[in-house]
Amino acid sequence: MIARLFTVVGRVQGVGFRWAAQEEARRLGLAGWVQNEDTGSVTGLVQGDPAAVEQFAAWLRQGPRSAKVLEVSLDETPLTNYRLFTVR
Repeated sequence: MIARLFTVVGRVQGVGFRWAAQEEARRLGLAGWVQNEDTGSVTGLVQGDPAAVEQFAAWLRQGPRSAKVLEVSLDETPLTNYRLFTVR
């Protein structure tokens, strides 16, 4: 298992990004969280099987249909005790 902190920049608030990310993460069997930031970006933590985390990272680069993702950063982070993927 691996964990990554992520930040997504672009038109990612007000377009259902967090809810779509939750759906994608749960579909992939991942745990963690996602939230909006005051800067207009979306941040979160995702953890699980390395291949599934990579699939999630690929999804973040596109996001839901109504989003316009300009930049995604992913950073290694220690594993946590999250069991579900939640919207904050």
